[in-house]
Amino acid sequence: MKTDTIIRNEGIKLLIKNLGLIEAQRFFMLIQKEPFDYTEWQENLFENMSIEEINQKATVYRENNKIKI
Repeated sequence: MKTDTIIRNEGIKLLIKNLGLIEAQRFFMLIQKEPFDYTEWQENLFENMSIEEINQKATVYRENNKIKI
């Protein structure tokens, strides 16, 4: 399991790689301005999905994100 610091660092690197430094900074400013309730987001994340749909998405995600050695 990755630590919070590792997850945060990897996320920042991905944002900069995909958005560029300036746009990544703008993204951080935008999310800091808006209130965000992680618990509420988690509760509603799979609200309209069946167990089968969730399982299918998890399977696809796992297949697409296998560690390559």
